[in-house]
Amino acid sequence: MQLQEIDRVKNITKEDFRKYYLKPQKPVIIEHFVDDWPAVQKWDLDYMAKIAGNITVPLYDDRPVRHDEGFNQAHATMKMREYVALLKKEPTRYRIFLWNILKEVPELQKDYTYPDFGISLMKGLPMLFFGGEDSYTFMHHDIDLANIFHFHFQGKKEVILFDQSQNDYLYKIPHSLIVREDIDFNNPDYEKWPALKKAKGFRGNLEHGEVLYMPEGYWHYMRYITPGFSMSLRAIARNPKNLGRAIYNIAIMRHYDNLMRRLQGQGWIDKKNEKAIVKTHKKLGIG
Repeated sequence: MQLQEIDRVKNITKEDFRKYYLKPQKPVIIEHFVDDWPAVQKWDLDYMAKIAGNITVPLYDDRPVRHDEGFNQAHATMKMREYVALLKKEPTRYRIFLWNILKEVPELQKDYTYPDFGISLMKGLPMLFFGGEDSYTFMHHDIDLANIFHFHFQGKKEVILFDQSQNDYLYKIPHSLIVREDIDFNNPDYEKWPALKKAKGFRGNLEHGEVLYMPEGYWHYMRYITPGFSMSLRAIARNPKNLGRAIYNIAIMRHYDNLMRRLQGQGWIDKKNEKAIVKTHKKLGIG
């Protein structure tokens, strides 16, 4: 993989963000942009255990997709207090994924505001993500191909990004939002996955109080170097092509995939995984 460092700036004006990152659809890490948020001073794992300790949270690990599991179906559940204790005690693969704090802990809304990036943010979907040391997300892109603003709290997180122009090199799974789950993007095996050598993307590390802008439809792999959590705010895709794909993904693709899982079982998953290799290597002339 050919990865360049994500641009890093110390704060930025709305005008410069729109000119240098939003319009050209280029990722950036912004420092100090939300230093005035109470969350920057208050939010850590202990605070989350205190304010949401009795809430049962959905947990996900890095097991491969199975035909008998629904879209974004949790692998386990745990009280938030117990989960935080686990994160602090030892490395764990369990992550919290797409946890809507508006619904679960309304009090947390007092700790942040919706920043003005020069683009309208969807205010009903602030999502939290938690992970333990060395846990990671599979390389994927979001179903709605949204513009994403990813605010990190406590610890450090590694991010690897690709835009949609790199699809031919990533071993994308048909009728899904992921690539081959057995690819280790932290240490890729180029003999097994030779197309990855052609992939051009971005990498960077996020620390407490920093925000990552991910443009529309960007593929992202995230690995927690230390236990921590993040909150994502999103803005609807502005590019008509991306907006059309988002509507297709939500209205058709995911329902078709679920139907085929029911009809063909694990064979449907296995067939898609094989097609990801065959189509990628055929397109690039790799024997």
